[in-house]
Amino acid sequence: MNIFISGIGGAGLGPLAEIALDAGFSVAGSELQHTLQTDELEQRGVKIFYEQTAENLARYHAEKPIDWFIYTGALADDAPELAFARENGIRASKRDEFLAEFIKEKNLQLLAVAGTHGKTTTTAMLVWVFHQLGHPVSYSVGATLPFGASGNYDPTARFFVYEADEYDRNFLQFSPARSLIVSLDYDHADVYKTKEDYNDAFRQFIDQSGQTILWRTAAEQLELESTDENSTILDGKVPRDEINLVGGTMRMNAKLVLEMLREVLDDFNEAEIKKILADFPGTSRRFEKLFDNLYTDYAHAPAEIAATLERARETVQETGQKIVAVYQPHQNLRQTEIAKEGGYSDSFNGADKIYWVPTYLVRGDLVESAPAVLSSNDLIKTLSESVQEVAKSAELDDNLWKVIQEHLANNDLVIIMGAGPIDNWLRDKLFGQK
Repeated sequence: MNIFISGIGGAGLGPLAEIALDAGFSVAGSELQHTLQTDELEQRGVKIFYEQTAENLARYHAEKPIDWFIYTGALADDAPELAFARENGIRASKRDEFLAEFIKEKNLQLLAVAGTHGKTTTTAMLVWVFHQLGHPVSYSVGATLPFGASGNYDPTARFFVYEADEYDRNFLQFSPARSLIVSLDYDHADVYKTKEDYNDAFRQFIDQSGQTILWRTAAEQLELESTDENSTILDGKVPRDEINLVGGTMRMNAKLVLEMLREVLDDFNEAEIKKILADFPGTSRRFEKLFDNLYTDYAHAPAEIAATLERARETVQETGQKIVAVYQPHQNLRQTEIAKEGGYSDSFNGADKIYWVPTYLVRGDLVESAPAVLSSNDLIKTLSESVQEVAKSAELDDNLWKVIQEHLANNDLVIIMGAGPIDNWLRDKLFGQK
């Protein structure tokens, strides 16, 4: 099968390309810029076009007929590549239609990790434990990993571990054998018009899952009955002496992994798995240490920011370092919803200094009907008063980079947060990455 992937460098489609290659399919794709994922794929011989044009696709299709055109949800419905695929009778779909069919054809048991925040880390933890135990596993994780490719197909594996994304209702393509719900926090207002609509999607996902493990806070939000035989509801926090990881949220994610493995492994050994979890090396863009005291993180919602800064606080407990946060919000529509829901409030607690750069705008923010763009100062005003005092607006420029270097010279811990181009900006400053 010859697959062409539009948006091949993205967190969801990059792993899919890896899986397709492992399965023996021919893979090519397009992307607007170089990413860590495109670099990985090019090393595996994948042809990538750095323009998304009908002309490039037509030339490639003439040389090597495309069987399946897979595209990112960010692609406009009238995009040239998609229009060409439809006009020429090429099967076209988003990622999850392909994966659902693939998992069924390969007779794999799907272990899905869903939830608003923490999916990537928790999925990677699950894969990490399988690897360390020596159990074959197929998987898809929305980040580059230090211990393997972001996507993998092993023909000897029983399980497929999947980061099940609720955006565009993608996760409803699947009927997992077992699922984890990591957290719940209303998101994606462009897809789910109300909080109840969002909750309904998760209820349907649980109904489609054979067994689901989740925390009581999520169960209460979904109004699940404690007597539901298909759900395992966990209580409480996880102290560090139970699972030795930095950050309470990290330990709670690890606890979910532990409970899923308790249910699926014939040779389950709790002490051994806790030790493996304590050595989890993390993923790209999740409290990823780039250089000395400089970290980068994908956090772009209040709950994610709070969890990231919690890890930072535990990291500096013994050193007494100051914590400096540099934040780029993502999507103005999302910022509008955050402001309506109470703003950022205490999510930046623990930061000694905050530099707030303008929101990264996406296609949906630029149409006439989009909400007015909230400025950095507008969003800073949604912080609690004590946190506002340490926050200031900034630009993603050489002056900000100079300020960051000054903080590093003072031995401060600096954490760069955001889902937009701020990470590429940082890596370019550090490494001259293309």
